Amino acid sequence: MSLAGRFITLEGGEGTGKSTLQRALGERLQQRGHTVRLTREPGGTPLAEAVRELALHPPGGEHFSPIAEALLMNTARSDHLDKLIRPSLAAGEIVICDRFADSTRVYQSVRDGAPPSFLEFIESQVLGDTRPHLTLILDAAPGELLERRQGRANEEDIFEGRDLSFHAEVREGFLAIAREDPGRCHVIDATLGAGEVAEAALGELDRRLGGAAS
Repeated sequence: MSLAGRFITLEGGEGTGKSTLQRALGERLQQRGHTVRLTREPGGTPLAEAVRELALHPPGGEHFSPIAEALLMNTARSDHLDKLIRPSLAAGEIVICDRFADSTRVYQSVRDGAPPSFLEFIESQVLGDTRPHLTLILDAAPGELLERRQGRANEEDIFEGRDLSFHAEVREGFLAIAREDPGRCHVIDATLGAGEVAEAALGELDRRLGGAAS
């Protein structure tokens, strides 16, 4: 199997190192001669980035309901898929996305959030046949990542500021997805050093693609 036109997503809780891993994977795969597109969710296109700002930093200290959040995330995702992800995959690029549909399934379902049946239905309508070929889930106990989250320079969003019990539920949500879909998902210990995480991720790419990633 060739890596051309492959869709890789990075998932996990706050501060697990998804952005750092994304950059490392992009650099290493480009060194191997691949064309790589790095993107994120919510976001990735001008319209989706506008929705991101609204969803993650609602004005006036307001909060959307979980259902409204899910609709916003999928509104951004639909534009992202149509204008960036699908064209890039069709052009033979490797697309590496920092968060995707699994994040909506997790974040908008915990603590009496949106019903799973609702989230699954809207996901099926928005994604269609465009599904990740591989999802790398960066995992660590939220308490171990507290200092890392607090040390980040970016402005805290509505999810980052929630208590540790919320982040523990998010962690369990991602691990449940990994257990349910082992053919797509692989869990990596996020407490490892950045270099070790990148090596583990590249090793999984090579293993699953039969060495075609080299």
